Formats: sequence, C-alpha cells, structure tokens
Amino acid sequence: MQSTTVLPATMPSDASAPAQPSQDTDAATSLTQLLFVSRTVLLQAVDLLDNYLTSDEQLTVHSRYLPGSTIGKHLRHARDHFILLTECVASQPPYALSYDTRVRGTPMESSRHQARQALLDTIARLEEIIPKTKLNEAIQLNAITPYMQTFETTFGRELWFAALHCVHHWGMVRVIAGELNIKLTDDFGFAPSTLVYQGREAPLGRAKI
Repeated sequence: MQSTTVLPATMPSDASAPAQPSQDTDAATSLTQLLFVSRTVLLQAVDLLDNYLTSDEQLTVHSRYLPGSTIGKHLRHARDHFILLTECVASQPPYALSYDTRVRGTPMESSRHQARQALLDTIARLEEIIPKTKLNEAIQLNAITPYMQTFETTFGRELWFAALHCVHHWGMVRVIAGELNIKLTDDFGFAPSTLVYQGREAPLGRAKI
C-alpha cells in the first residue's frame, strides 16, 4: 500500500514565503559587518594621527611620487565619501548620490586635531545612520566619467565602495608616509581580500562577525 505524507496544516503553500525573516536577518548581519569594516578603516586613520604623525606640517607635505597629493588631502577625500553617502540616505527619497561633490581646503587637511575629530564624527554618523537604513535601499548614482552617467545602486553596495575607496587612499597615504620615513603597520592600506588571502592577523584579515 502506497504511503501518503500529510503536510502540517500550517505549512504555507508557497515555499518561498518563510524566507523573509531570514532575508531580514541576513541584511542586518551584512550591515553590521559593513559598519565594522567602515569603522575599522577610519580608525586606522585616527591611529595614524595619534601614533605616527608628529606635526601638522606632515599632513601638508606634497608627495614626490604622487603629484598634488598630501596625507591631509587623502584623509579628507576618503572621509568625504562616507559623509556624502550618509547625507544622501538621511534626505528624503528618492535618493540621489554624487561623489563628485568636493569641498577642498578644509581644516582637517592641515590640522591633526581637526582631522581626528572629523574622522570620529564620521564614525559616529555611520553608527547612527547604518542601523536605520536598508541594505538594499535603492540609490541613483550620478557620476562624471567624464561623460555624465547615471547608475542604479544600493546603500549596501555604496557603503562597501566607500570603505574600499578608503583603503585605496590609505595605500597612497602609506607611500607619502614612507617618503617622510614613517613606517606604518603592515595592514595599513591593504584591501581585506589581500589580507585574507595572505592569512594576515589583522582586524580586516579575518572575519570577526
């Protein structure tokens, strides 16, 4: 006699229906991880200011190898991407974002104290905004490439871009610091994927969450 399996009466007919809570949990975890990465890369710059630079003048020394570059300019530019992103999602939707908005010559480019405060304020802003924003919140990104381009993106994707963009600029800060005979930590300016591949014991070298 052929047996018959009786499904519980509470089993939804659509197998995809129960996925929502799991998706929400996954999104919240992703945001927590992205906040950790963003905070970590910004704190690397705070550590640079606290423990490696000894004068404000070091922020404004022009690189011999990266024309027009200074440590202060890189700190400001990298930090600005986080600010532009958080200001975007703190506004009213639909959200439109442009990283081409630049405010140059700010106090953080020439003052260690101002730079430190600006970075810590940015971390506080991220800690406020990220938990209240959806990972897949839709954003329209406008960019000069030099052609005017418009892309559809998400908050999560742009948060990761801001962190990776930060790492990229820390790599250039590393070059300028070397010109000043300042030796930084081995993980400063290296992408998480590189640190993981190399098995580095660094904050971004192994999964922490």
